Order: sequence, then C-alpha cells, then structure tokens
Amino acid sequence: MPFHRSAQRKIASLAALRRAVRRAKAQGRTVVFTNGCFDLLHAGHARLLERAKRYGDLLIVGLNSDRSVTTLKGALRPILTQRDRALLLAALESVDYVTIFDDPTPQRLVASLRPQVLVKGADWEASEIVGRDIVRRYGGRVVRLPLLKGYSTSQLLQRIRTRRARRHVLQDSRAPAD
Repeated sequence: MPFHRSAQRKIASLAALRRAVRRAKAQGRTVVFTNGCFDLLHAGHARLLERAKRYGDLLIVGLNSDRSVTTLKGALRPILTQRDRALLLAALESVDYVTIFDDPTPQRLVASLRPQVLVKGADWEASEIVGRDIVRRYGGRVVRLPLLKGYSTSQLLQRIRTRRARRHVLQDSRAPAD
C-alpha cells in the first residue's frame, strides 16, 4: 500500500477525533496532544513525537494550517504545504492522528479534545503553553520535553541558505573571465 494511503487514514477532522478520543477514554487509554508547524520535518521533531507518545496510548498532533504558519512565521513560510506536512507526520509510527487547524493557537482544539497529557518542547516556557490552564483544570498533565540539540527548522533553513550561497560563490569563481 502506498505511503500516502496509510498515512492519509491518520489525518482526521475534529469531529472524527472527538469520537476517537471518546472511544480511547472509554477504554481507559490516555490521550496525548501536541501541536506545531512542523515545517521541514527533522530528527528533532521525530524525537519529540516519539517521546510524547510514551506519555500515553493515543498521540494526536495538531498541525498549523498554511495560513496559520504564514501568520506566525512570515510570508516565506511554510516551505511544505499543510497536506505534505500532515502526510509526513502521519507516516511516523508514533503519531496516531493528525488534524490541521487554522487558528493562531490550538486553544480550541485542546478545549474540544480534552487530552489527559499536553506536550510541548522545552523551548516553550510553561506559562506560554497554550491550553495548559484548560488541561490542568480537569486534572490533566502538561509536559515539557527537552529538544534534540542542533535541530530546528530555522537552523535547517539557514544551513540550506548558507550552502546555496557557497555553491553560487564557487560557481562564480570557476566561471571563465570575460
């Protein structure tokens, strides 16, 4: 079965996710939620998601829509479309569901899904984690996970730009003189 078909099954609407969460909780399973832009998925993202999954049975990833990413990161982002980012996330074994949200924050998603565990990377201060108050109010847990050093989308983009600039300099230096 092609990758996109198996991954596509994990991309769900909010209504479908609410049903999945109700079923999971009725079975005594723990629901974990995290969110992000995940533009240019890298090893740091994969590691964070693997570690997030350890806190429960069902890992849901809220993915910022293209419009939301542009609002947060600027006109040149995202690099990958929301569909591609969703498929890449859904292809990861640790991820059970992906849902795309258009709001600037996942506040409504967290309030609607009511996960028992809300996970973010340690680059977020506890006071900045959107939805933390909601989750704590009903007895849920907020977890900040350490990041994998040397991995960030911004660093990756800078490395690409630097290498591209070096390549242009090398090509120009090899060009015959007029």
